[in-house]
Amino acid sequence: MKSHIFAIDTHFVKSLWITVLFLSCSCVFSQNYPNKPVKLIVPFAPGGGADIVARAISQPIAQLLGQAVVIENKPGGGGTLAADYVAKSAPDGYTLLYTTPGPQMTNPYLMDKLPYNPVTDLTPISQVVFGASVLVINKNLPVNSIKELIAYAKSNPGKISFASSGIGSSSHLAGELFKSRAGIDIFHVPYRGTGLALQDLIGGNISMAIDALGAYRSSIESGHLKVLGVATSKRLGVLPSVPAIAEELPGFEGSPVTYISVRSGTPKAIIDRLNRDVNQVLKIPEVRTQLMTLGLIPQGNSSEEMQQLIRSESSKWQQVIERSGAKAE
Repeated sequence: MKSHIFAIDTHFVKSLWITVLFLSCSCVFSQNYPNKPVKLIVPFAPGGGADIVARAISQPIAQLLGQAVVIENKPGGGGTLAADYVAKSAPDGYTLLYTTPGPQMTNPYLMDKLPYNPVTDLTPISQVVFGASVLVINKNLPVNSIKELIAYAKSNPGKISFASSGIGSSSHLAGELFKSRAGIDIFHVPYRGTGLALQDLIGGNISMAIDALGAYRSSIESGHLKVLGVATSKRLGVLPSVPAIAEELPGFEGSPVTYISVRSGTPKAIIDRLNRDVNQVLKIPEVRTQLMTLGLIPQGNSSEEMQQLIRSESSKWQQVIERSGAKAE
């Protein structure tokens, strides 16, 4: 009996020692972070919206960290290739993901299988921006408000088309959300990118779109398109006279959320350090002005708040995707 008890005690002491050693090493490792350049993985090609934002914040983050932040573009799979790369990286805070809605919020419902677990493999650091989207229409469509657009669509079922930059894109899902919330019959026309959609929208081949303000701003300002609403919960400071769609459809919010995440298992001290630095950068007036000029709303938060936002956004888009039957190509 005594030897049995002694064996149990020895095992307990050994386990306790290993735990203490692990925590001590983790603490020392976290205190030394960072001691080499940090990679920020962008899931799209250079020059796109995600890439522009990542580059806008990378230099001031690097200054706070005291180490270079290197942008690495890994396009493909609607963000899944980049997400998988980060999900399989070392949990040491040196490989970050500039995360768009795809990897954790929409792709799990658009794709039959992902090469990583979207719930357990990535941990958010902080939100970065809301990519403010606007509802724009061809200037010859005989409506001048969201209310008139909905009434017109109900009087002309199946005749209103909405463009997107591709199946499963934020612009596609925002259009499906509007269709569902408004209770109207409009049909989706996917394009390979916003540029082609914009041409057909101006040309009158497409009726409407809900997409990034940055993509449509010049066409709005030139009068080639009419803007009826913004897909954020409140009006935008850069478009103060344009109502939020939510003023007509309470609760409507169709603008994509972007954030920075890291492989799960990264020490909390490192996540906290990165969270503090990202939030500090998003308060810099020059950074805020640059992002808001692009039609983006800088907005940081805590890791825990971002995790909750991921859950709520995932639930919202899951319903939209299942209702529409959308599947990634």
